Amino acid sequence: MYIVAALYHFTRFADPAALQGPLLDLARAHGVRGSLLLAQEGINGTIAGSRAGIDAMIAHIRALPGCADLEWKESTASEMPFGKMKVRLKREIVTMGQPDVDPRAKVGHYVEAKDWNALISAPDVVVIDTRNDYEVAIGTFEGAVDPLTKSFGEFPAWWAENAERFHNKRVAMFCTGGIRCEKSTNYLISQGVEEVYHLKGGILKYLEEVPETESKWQGECFVFDQRVSVGHGLVEGDYCMCHACRRPVSPEGRQHPDYEEGVSCAACIGEFDEARRAGFRERMHQIRLAEARGVRHMGDDNAQARQAEAKRARRKAQAESKAE
Repeated sequence: MYIVAALYHFTRFADPAALQGPLLDLARAHGVRGSLLLAQEGINGTIAGSRAGIDAMIAHIRALPGCADLEWKESTASEMPFGKMKVRLKREIVTMGQPDVDPRAKVGHYVEAKDWNALISAPDVVVIDTRNDYEVAIGTFEGAVDPLTKSFGEFPAWWAENAERFHNKRVAMFCTGGIRCEKSTNYLISQGVEEVYHLKGGILKYLEEVPETESKWQGECFVFDQRVSVGHGLVEGDYCMCHACRRPVSPEGRQHPDYEEGVSCAACIGEFDEARRAGFRERMHQIRLAEARGVRHMGDDNAQARQAEAKRARRKAQAESKAE
């Protein structure tokens, strides 16, 4: 069992590049994998490893300038959900493309998971999902507005076109772990919206703390690792990822005639020509040859996802056998 820690923190790093090497060295020393982004505005990412490895990484990050009050969310994975460890330098730790947005100055009102249902049920509240369209497609809150954005950087333009729809409304926003709402609520405040709220800890905290019987969440939550999705209680979900387009694919989607593992799915069948698909197909051939030899193909970033899918299939078969 692996511990998965999702984290972000807005602070001011004078020299993010100086932090990169020590973080990478520590992760490798403890067998921790995942992805961390560093920018002058802070740190963001998800990592996975043993209990001792995650504890060492969190302790190191909390010792960085301004990070003493770092908060993070933990879940578990039956297989290592990352192929390697990456620590990257970025202009932003979550890209919005608005240079005047500064979550350290002011953000919306934080709403605890236990209080979220009451807020979003109020008739004068509009609920906005700030995530990308492919994330929203597999799960969201009842009645939430889907901006149909393909990236977070499209959100300001969407708001400019739709702001009048929400005149005289309180605005409640949510995302996976909370980081996109830090920026989007600051942005809405700068646009003159007086009452802005966001779900503290994001969907992950809500699914962890709110019982399914009381939940207003519908579907599963997309996560940016090879688990692909999680459900209530943060248990691993039923989705896999299309290697070609990186979109989540449901069990039903894997039965679609356009789905070919590692090559295409119903959503992207028209996005790549046959030459590209032939390349994807050859890659999958090489991956399977590597698996037959008992080694991991260096380009196989979906191996753990397939292993998890196989494990879910075995569990389902066992459950059906017992039921009979």
